[in-house]
Amino acid sequence: MDRTRIIVVEDNIVYCEYVCNLLAREGYHTVKAYHLSTAKKHLQQGTDNDIVVADLRLPDGNGIDLLRWMRKEGKLQPFIIMTDYAEVHTAVESMKLGSLDYIPKQLVEDKLIPLLHSIQKERQAGHRRMPVFAREGSAFQKIMHRIRLVAATDMSVMIFGENGTGKEHIAHHLHDKSKRAAKPFVAVDCGSLSRELAPSAFFGHVKGAFTGADSTKKGYFHEAEGGTLFLDEVGNLALETQQMLLRAIQERQYRPVGDKADRSFNVRIIAATNEDLEAAVSEKRFRQDLLYRLQDFVITVPPLRDCQEDIMSLAEFFREIANRELECNVSGFSSEARKALLTHAWPGNVRELRQKIMGAVLQAQEGVVTKEHLELAVTKPTSPVSFALRNDAEDKERIMRALKQTNGNRSAAADLLGISRATLYSKLEEYGLKYKFKQP
Repeated sequence: MDRTRIIVVEDNIVYCEYVCNLLAREGYHTVKAYHLSTAKKHLQQGTDNDIVVADLRLPDGNGIDLLRWMRKEGKLQPFIIMTDYAEVHTAVESMKLGSLDYIPKQLVEDKLIPLLHSIQKERQAGHRRMPVFAREGSAFQKIMHRIRLVAATDMSVMIFGENGTGKEHIAHHLHDKSKRAAKPFVAVDCGSLSRELAPSAFFGHVKGAFTGADSTKKGYFHEAEGGTLFLDEVGNLALETQQMLLRAIQERQYRPVGDKADRSFNVRIIAATNEDLEAAVSEKRFRQDLLYRLQDFVITVPPLRDCQEDIMSLAEFFREIANRELECNVSGFSSEARKALLTHAWPGNVRELRQKIMGAVLQAQEGVVTKEHLELAVTKPTSPVSFALRNDAEDKERIMRALKQTNGNRSAAADLLGISRATLYSKLEEYGLKYKFKQP
C-alpha cells in the first residue's frame, strides 16, 4: 500500500471516479472533492504527503484559485492541473504559482502515473524535505542534548508534542545523527492506516494473497531495513494493529500477508504522538506493553509559546524559504510585524508560523512583511508561558530574554511579559538592569 494520498478535485463525478480507479490500481489512496470548498477541507485535515490533482474548471472557482489559496496558506503539497481547455496562459499561470505540471485530460492515463512516480522518487531521495533548522533557544537546546545522548543507540524513542511542533523533524535529527543515517528513513502516517490494510502496509504481501493483490508489495518494515521506521501519531493505531506491531517488535520478525515464511528485520523505531498515551492506556485505547516497547527513551517537544526566543529566527528561516520557492524578494519584517509575531499565541506551533510566513511573503512580494500581511487573528493579549513573571528567582532571566527578543524595546518587552511598562521599569530598577538596555 502506498502511503501517499491523492486528492482528486473534479466536479464531473464519472470522470473523478475514473481517475480515482486509475490511481487505486497503482496502489494509491485517493479522496474525492467535487468542489473547491471540499478540497480545502481535505487539505486542512491532511498532511504534507498529500498530492493534489485538480480540474481547471469547477463549480465554485477553478484549480488556479485552489493553488493560490494553498500557497497563501503555506501548503506546499505537489499540485497537478488537468483540463480539457488547452489554454497556454492558464498553464503558464499555474506553473508560476507552483503547479508541477499541466496535463490534458485525454492524456491523463499516459502521463499522470509516471508523474506521480517521479514525485515519490524525489521524496524518497529527500529532495523535497524541508531543511532541519538548528534552533538556538534554551528549551530546544535541551532537546538537542537528549538527541545527542540517544541518537547513536538502537533504543526506541517516543516523541511527545502538540500538533505542529515539528516531531518529524526531531525524528529526522535522530536518524541523521545515528549510525543508520545512510539507510532509509521511512515515515508512516498511522492515522491513515485502517485495521484491514495495516498488515499489508507494514509487512507487505505476496501476489494473490487477497483479491486485488496482483503483484508482490514490500511493506514499511522492508523499506526501512537497516534504517529508521517513524510511526507518526502512533496513538491512532487500531488495537488489532497495535497487537500485530507488538508481536513483530518482540520477535524481531514478521510475515508478509499470504507468505509461508517469517522474515527478520533490522529497523530502529521512532514513534510520535500528540496524545497522552498513559491516559489512552487507562481508557484501554492503547496497549501498555506496546507503550513500554516504544518508549525506551522519551523526548518532549515544547510548544512554540514556550520557545519565544526561537520565533524570529524561525520566521527569518521560513522567509528565506518562501523567497526561494515563491520567487519573491522580501528582506525582513516591520517592527509591528515583529511585535505581532512575538505576542501571538501560536496554537498551531511551528507549522502555523511557517504557513503565516509563506502567506505573508506571497502578499508582500518585496520589501518587508507588515503586520497586515501576517493576517494573525486578533485575540485578547495574553502572557506567553515562557515569559510570564512568576517569582523573583526567575523574573530577572525572563526580563532579560524579553528585552533581548525585542531589541531593547521596553514597551514590546512589557507586552511579552504581560505587565505594564511602569511595572517593567520598577523591575529593571530592582534588578539593576535599568541601564543595561538602551531606551528605544
